[in-house]
Amino acid sequence: MSKLRIGIIGAGGIAQARHIPAFQQLAEQVTIEAICDVNEEIAKTVAEKYQISKIYTNYQEMFAEVDAVVVCTPNKFHADISIAALDAGVHVLCEKPMAMSAKECQAMIDAAKGSGKVLAVGYHYRFLKDSQAAKKLVLEDEIGEPIVARVKALRRRKVPGWGVFTNKELQGGGTLIDWGCHFLDLSLWLLGNPEPVEVSGTAYNRLSKMPNQVNQWGSFDAESFDVDDHVTAYIKFQNGASMLFETSWSANIPQDEEGVSISGDKGGIDLFPLQLNQAKHGMLLNTVANWVPGEDSPDIPQAKNFVDSCLGIDELIVKPEQALQVSKIIDAIYKSSETGNSIKM
Repeated sequence: MSKLRIGIIGAGGIAQARHIPAFQQLAEQVTIEAICDVNEEIAKTVAEKYQISKIYTNYQEMFAEVDAVVVCTPNKFHADISIAALDAGVHVLCEKPMAMSAKECQAMIDAAKGSGKVLAVGYHYRFLKDSQAAKKLVLEDEIGEPIVARVKALRRRKVPGWGVFTNKELQGGGTLIDWGCHFLDLSLWLLGNPEPVEVSGTAYNRLSKMPNQVNQWGSFDAESFDVDDHVTAYIKFQNGASMLFETSWSANIPQDEEGVSISGDKGGIDLFPLQLNQAKHGMLLNTVANWVPGEDSPDIPQAKNFVDSCLGIDELIVKPEQALQVSKIIDAIYKSSETGNSIKM
């Protein structure tokens, strides 16, 4: 079997911290053939560091040299680059969120269907071993029919002031579209991706616009801060389930909180850490796993799933239609906050 030739588009932190090291661990199946960045010097530096032979500043010129690309650019460029790659007959792994809007996501899906190529989205929380174990417990009917989900992705005073994270034009939003989207995707997947019917949400950025902020991740410009730093939402689904959702970069809380809690009619499940909660034998039982198989990092399993899907030997764990659903809910939360009304889906 010939190796899958991969190109990296965007040479920033996410490419270097996650994708390049992960694909290099799959050397029997993959070669990282090229890297592209609008900043040629950065591309050269990264290429030298990771021994990547070809450098581009125009991603269109890369397509003839690769079978697949990983899109690691700011959110604004996800759709255009992904569609161009798919139209050129190249598989795509696009970083999260899938795009700036649900409309752009749908255009990406249409391009993938038209080309017959794989379109994956980097919601890597699904690939955590505890997440995989939780999904298995749900599929084994350990919690029965899910009823209520409680989802938190909260940081205490950790606004990412570097890069473009607080640039609304390039990113489309703040904590919701940057970090909360991971937990929204994970919880929807565990629920079985039910169809949302109504969303009510509020987005705040009051705290981060105040002067002289204490921020654990360094300074940022409070005057120009124009994205959300705290978001709450209530989501109803067609099957009668509901979700309480909250995400923040800068909450005034005792410590960071990451968690998904799902209560079903037979039991409940919690992440993180993984715990199964049931009422059995006249008792209330809380079960924790002594050992869970899998990689501690989600990066290699995510890369492996993408490669195997491109080679036709596996199915995508994160399907683009599911990533579209995440973006539809994100759009609805922002619209609900802007209008002050709940949004019918």
